[in-house]
Amino acid sequence: MIPFLERLDRSSKVLVAGCGGGFDVFAGVPLAQHLTARGKEVVFASFSFTNLWLCGGERVGEAIWRVDQRAAEIPYFPEKWLAEWLGRREQLVPIYAFAKSGVRPLAAAYRWIIDAHDIDTVVLVDGGTDSLVFGDEPGVGSVVEDAVSLVAADQAAGENVLLAAIGFGVDHYHGVSHHAFLENTAQLIRDGGFLGMFSLSQGSREAEAFLDLVEYANQRQPQHPSIVCNSIASALRGELGNYHATNRTSGNELFINPLMTQYWTFQSSAVVRRMAYAGQLAETERAEDARRIIDLHREVSDLRPFRPIPL
Repeated sequence: MIPFLERLDRSSKVLVAGCGGGFDVFAGVPLAQHLTARGKEVVFASFSFTNLWLCGGERVGEAIWRVDQRAAEIPYFPEKWLAEWLGRREQLVPIYAFAKSGVRPLAAAYRWIIDAHDIDTVVLVDGGTDSLVFGDEPGVGSVVEDAVSLVAADQAAGENVLLAAIGFGVDHYHGVSHHAFLENTAQLIRDGGFLGMFSLSQGSREAEAFLDLVEYANQRQPQHPSIVCNSIASALRGELGNYHATNRTSGNELFINPLMTQYWTFQSSAVVRRMAYAGQLAETERAEDARRIIDLHREVSDLRPFRPIPL
């Protein structure tokens, strides 16, 4: 049995939260479908890139809004597309959106949801693998949101937080070294923080739901389709290599591959313990403060090579 799935089996009320912002919450939908089919209660949350002050949703805290199908029509609004898609399936699941912030406001938002819904397990979901960053990697992708989410959720729920990353290879587009990701995974295996990996398989109920959601979002937001979600969908359909599902990636080299459909899962606290700047991030109020801390750390650190030197 995969330890991550064993943990989910023992859970009853699960918060599935997009870790890195934007469409990351979509990568949690297959997990949510798996959970609801087993009688678990699910709540969604997303570190949002949308201007939530204009979203028309109910503001329930300093940095948190509840989003449903009645939210405002904003050009970039993955959380609304998710609410609409769930509504079409008659799945009335609470969805929350977090405004971009530092760790302190985000940790408070996580605590509010955990208390309001009696959550026993938090699953942070990363579309891509740049959440697994310790601080000395040669490329870190869009690391700020992932790092802030990891530290904030750790402050709010500690050992009850799990991390699931899907989309191995998609961060090649953002200059991330997948050698470094594998090195970090090996370190977490030694630390006891790796909880196994499993595939989102073509033809499964969970995969079909994901593909349907991605297609729905592409129709609702045609000018800005998700690179990550469309890359994972391409891998699910059997595409390989430099395959482009949207014109947003034209001119760039992609790495569509079968491993892109694998969930790599971890004990979130084990990742936070390896994050060199986690302690500094814990005191931040704004996303800009977190970015400054990470940039400064990288300026004074010896970074690993993009590819390891052969022994």
